[in-house]
Amino acid sequence: MLMLEPIITDQLKKTLRASIENQEIAGANFMVIQDGNEIFYHEDGLADLESRRPIARDSIFRLYSMTKPMTATAVMMLLERGEIDLYDPVSRYIPGFKNQRVEKNGELVPASRDVTIHDLLNMTSGLVYGGTDQAGQYTEALFQEMDRRLFGENPMSTLEFANQLGQGPLSFEPGAGWQYGTSADILGAIVETVSGIRYGEFLHKEIFEPLEMKDTGFWLPEEKRNRLVKTYQDDGAGGLNLYAESHLGIRHQMDQEPAFESGGAGLASTIDDAAKFTTMLLNQGSYNGVQLLRPRTVQYLTSASLTEWQQKGFDPWHTFRGYSYGNQMRVMTAPETAGLISSPGEYGWDGWLGAYFCNSPLDGLTILFMVQKKDAGTMTITRKLRNIVFSSL
Repeated sequence: MLMLEPIITDQLKKTLRASIENQEIAGANFMVIQDGNEIFYHEDGLADLESRRPIARDSIFRLYSMTKPMTATAVMMLLERGEIDLYDPVSRYIPGFKNQRVEKNGELVPASRDVTIHDLLNMTSGLVYGGTDQAGQYTEALFQEMDRRLFGENPMSTLEFANQLGQGPLSFEPGAGWQYGTSADILGAIVETVSGIRYGEFLHKEIFEPLEMKDTGFWLPEEKRNRLVKTYQDDGAGGLNLYAESHLGIRHQMDQEPAFESGGAGLASTIDDAAKFTTMLLNQGSYNGVQLLRPRTVQYLTSASLTEWQQKGFDPWHTFRGYSYGNQMRVMTAPETAGLISSPGEYGWDGWLGAYFCNSPLDGLTILFMVQKKDAGTMTITRKLRNIVFSSL
């Protein structure tokens, strides 16, 4: 089996250790796969600072937005079975999206066209996570209502959330721009409507079970909860504080089956389970003899699809310089302008708490990094580690 050279593995371990000692993160695990073979795995630091429980290979992490590529995969399954058309209006599946309005000069006017599944896949729908405009305020209020009901007797469901969100205003005309937002949550609700089963059930039946992803789901049964990694945040004085608040309608302890199964943020998983999913994508839709998607579908799923004017909405994300976007993932289109070492066609995504993956088809390479840090996304340490790997190829 291929392995990274000792000088590279030493650099990776030393770099990760420095980040932990500087209290940027409490702990993490990191994996490199090339041509289907694991060539490096390393874990360091703590899953729980208070009890001194170490990070382990089977530690469970909240994926947050690393859920989104799995949701896009579910949509692609429906697409290649002929069950949906990407130009279908969302209102065909979620009635709340009928007669949508968009904010223009402070006033709400009818949208020029319906939001489509294609818009949702590419974050060009006008749906947002928050902000100062009416769409942002409406969305924030809806999440606040969801959080208020989260622990009560009447929690908001996947479809109720989707229908309520559809009744609010759009931030811009469908297709007229790009803005990160709640589109993947609506995709999850569409999969639920089309399949006739709950979204989580669809994922288990169609993706997790075939890939033997035994530790991935929207909640954790009691016997797995001791493996869930604690989340930390900067304490403002160079250290780390425990963070345990629910966010975006996700129960932080993941200790109960949720009514709202968030296609944009709801899954928890391990590094080994995530590796099965990323390997399936890199292997043209198949894993261990199971064909989840056809090669042409994977090619479409992992391609950039923003138009020139939509790209202008993505460009201000300066740490994603060199990338474009498509189907809930960043896609490297201009590595020479990027702020990290990469290859054309590299794709992936990250999560709010730092879970991260990238696949580079040109190099047959997968990098996975699992961590739980508030507001992390793609961190400095993530880029440092992947630069070491890409520079060694």
